[in-house]
Amino acid sequence: MLTSASNRAPSSVKAFLLGGGIGSMAAAAFMIRDAKVPGANITIFEAAPLMGGSLDGAGDAERGYSLRGGRMLTTDNYECTWDLFKTIPSLEHAGQSVFDETLAFNEKYKAHSMARLVNRQRAKMPVESMGFSMHDRVELLRLSNASEEELGTSTITDWLSPAFFETEFWFMWATTFAFQPWHSAVEFKRYLHRFMLEFSRIETLGGVKRTVYNQYDSFVRPLQAWLQAQGVQFVMDAKATDLEHREEGGKFVVTAIQLKRAGATERVEVGADDLVFFQNASMTDASSLGSMHSAPPALSKRDSGGWTLWEKLAKDRPEFGNPAAFNSSIAESMWNSFTVTLKDTVFFDKMRAFSGNEPGTGGLVTFKDSNWLMSIVLAHQPHFANQPADVQVFWGYALFPDRIGNFVAKPMAECTGEEILRELCGHLRFDLDAVAHANCIPCHMPYITSMFMPRALSDRPLPVPKSSKNLAFISQFVEIADDVVFTVEYSVRAAQMAVYELLKVDRAVPAIIPHDHSVKTKFEALLKAFK
Repeated sequence: MLTSASNRAPSSVKAFLLGGGIGSMAAAAFMIRDAKVPGANITIFEAAPLMGGSLDGAGDAERGYSLRGGRMLTTDNYECTWDLFKTIPSLEHAGQSVFDETLAFNEKYKAHSMARLVNRQRAKMPVESMGFSMHDRVELLRLSNASEEELGTSTITDWLSPAFFETEFWFMWATTFAFQPWHSAVEFKRYLHRFMLEFSRIETLGGVKRTVYNQYDSFVRPLQAWLQAQGVQFVMDAKATDLEHREEGGKFVVTAIQLKRAGATERVEVGADDLVFFQNASMTDASSLGSMHSAPPALSKRDSGGWTLWEKLAKDRPEFGNPAAFNSSIAESMWNSFTVTLKDTVFFDKMRAFSGNEPGTGGLVTFKDSNWLMSIVLAHQPHFANQPADVQVFWGYALFPDRIGNFVAKPMAECTGEEILRELCGHLRFDLDAVAHANCIPCHMPYITSMFMPRALSDRPLPVPKSSKNLAFISQFVEIADDVVFTVEYSVRAAQMAVYELLKVDRAVPAIIPHDHSVKTKFEALLKAFK
């Protein structure tokens, strides 16, 4: 409900959300559920033909399925995400919420990887030990105890010696969360604290939870269906190009939105009581797909214009952040993923025999000596809601797509789907017959870990900047104390914080559970570090 401190009556508020990712969708849900804004008063503008932003999932058995990525979840964290999805009905299980069906699914299919790291001999590596020397332990402790002021804009390599990046821990932690040695020491420290529970089980990924299907089918579709039932308007092929504004009492006030919709220019008036929520940038901006016979084209923000509006708003407004801290070095923020659609069971059968895991229980299999640092994950099947019973789908990615492969003499970024499969089979010592009926769709993502780039505290705006009256930012590029980017939770938390602040909702945003303060958790992490 709204407190008397708000001067916006819920029934009179109109909300315009720029970008159709999980942040905007969550903000719309929180406005309806907790601020009592009528759904018909909420409009989401999205440039793409589908909602969900980075939580995508497309294709079919004939054309091939495609995912840009898959997100790790836990039920020990993700406080705002589960707060939301406890109230969103499942599309497939009457009387259950999305949270209920996810919990039940993970009770049935528990993660326990038995092939987390694989070496060049195709041997499953022992990973009970993290591989630390005493020097590694001292340096890691020093980094994890340093304040964010001390860490500043430093990189992980500024705090850890070269030998650390050869430990079993680094290969497992880095590939689970997609860290690179040159990324932000602040973000690395936040992950160490936020996911301290995962430190002691990183070799089995025992704390990892998965959605029933990919996250577009399991999160986006039910949330969109609920929002549509509430009357929320979805406007596709509509990209915000500018925000008209005025200054009012030292506050930035949006007065109109300029859009490019279906090739034409439109202008949307923003009234005195209205709100604008802006997804500033996207980690999957300028991503591109290839095919079995073509590599994905290398694009940038010049091709997509995805960062333009944030750059325009932030110019001469320090409180609106500094996009250049994140989008100025594609070489340091890119990697490639690939999605494989199979018409027979040969590859899955071989992986079952090799790994000892049933699909959906093993998590990432990382090829430690891969020049590309390639990993794959075989999810429980079906992984798409429309996937036929005789089709299997798996996903993989590589952190170093600019390096020459071990079995294919070219960088991954220049490889076709067929060449990626050849490299993968080389690491597994599988005959190419294992992927004879495969369709591999590669994806190049130039900004996928841009939010991990070294940055100052001021480089990200608050969800509601102090100088803003009716504009909020909701994305991976806002500042939320103690939380970790590159998670669904970060976008949902930003949305909840923004909605509650602008509409003065008399309900607390779920607190971040401080697992890192637990004596038991600290002791288990200490034992793991000394194994």
